[in-house]
Amino acid sequence: MDNKQITIGVIGAGTMGRGIAQIAAQNRHPVILCDANRDALESAKTFLQKILRRLEEKQRLNNDSAAAIFKRFTFTDDLNACKNSRIVIEAIVENLAIKKSLFRDLEAIVSKNCVLASNTSSLSIAAISAACQKPGRVLGTHFFNPAPLLPLVEIVPSITTNNKIVKLTRKLIDGWGKTTVLAKDTPGFIVNRVARPFYGEALRILEEGIADAATIDWAMKTIGGFRMGPFELMDLIGNDINFTVTQTVFEAFFYDPRYKPSVTQHRLVEAGFLGRKTGRGFYDYGEDAEMPAPNRDETLGRQIVDRIVAMLINEAADALFWNIASRDDIDLAMTKGVNYPKGLLKWADDIGLPAILQRLENLQSEYGEDRYRPSLLLKRMVKAGKKFY
Repeated sequence: MDNKQITIGVIGAGTMGRGIAQIAAQNRHPVILCDANRDALESAKTFLQKILRRLEEKQRLNNDSAAAIFKRFTFTDDLNACKNSRIVIEAIVENLAIKKSLFRDLEAIVSKNCVLASNTSSLSIAAISAACQKPGRVLGTHFFNPAPLLPLVEIVPSITTNNKIVKLTRKLIDGWGKTTVLAKDTPGFIVNRVARPFYGEALRILEEGIADAATIDWAMKTIGGFRMGPFELMDLIGNDINFTVTQTVFEAFFYDPRYKPSVTQHRLVEAGFLGRKTGRGFYDYGEDAEMPAPNRDETLGRQIVDRIVAMLINEAADALFWNIASRDDIDLAMTKGVNYPKGLLKWADDIGLPAILQRLENLQSEYGEDRYRPSLLLKRMVKAGKKFY
């Protein structure tokens, strides 16, 4: 499936859909970009023309022209236009019932050899594929936003996915210059599962009054080495989206306290303070607003970083314990998908596994909550004197 002439169908002309369509077109595929909302299609058309011209001006189109790439797009509100696609990637609203309905409709249109892929970030691929007569052709291809810039794609087969489909799809997307990792079909896959403490523990520290949002963000960037702090990142993603992913993972794991959503973030969502897109979230983005100054106490900052990083490492260790992905794919996913300063399992080795275990045991002892339970794998490795690498 590496033939550049195969047609790629993309359903959903929003930010993710148009980004995936741009990647395919820049890799010389004919692309059918389909959306029932004509305004969304027009917006995508305008955006893609603009971004391709800008890339051409910066000489980033690898000897291709913006006009030639744009000609590869077909913009349509008719799902039947995808009938000759070799793979169709769905990038619509995160609603299981709507996705299942779409996949049911697609299967009646496309050929028997067409791969049906979902860009879902947290929904069950097995549940989506259950809507199809041929569930073996369905898998997850989770791109990260902005799709043309971030290299990671999580390839997620369900228990019914044909292994040949996995290999063909991974080869295709690798050929687009992406970095693919293989993830088990469990809530949040790799990144959205392992990254939950980056937000959740930061919110907990805020709610306890240990530090304000600006101080926590400063600590995670300046001391921790992260590109963005958790609160500015939640505001960038959108508190509605971030909260929904947390809630989805929490419910899908049968209310495991490790993934418990934050009441503070929920109140922001209820108030419409969604972040940058609404002008206010954890921070005020109004024209005359000033960003609050952090408390630059390095002792406090180190305590914040140590707590959040320990929780992140624990989640990565548990993902490895439950065979969600390989050791290397877990670390690769966190560096390539969300730009962490280093892979969490390698980071654990650098800090020392006994030190990480001690931090977690101290937190569990202090709070008496299962939220802080150390991964069994981490405990076993400390007992055996082993490292991840």
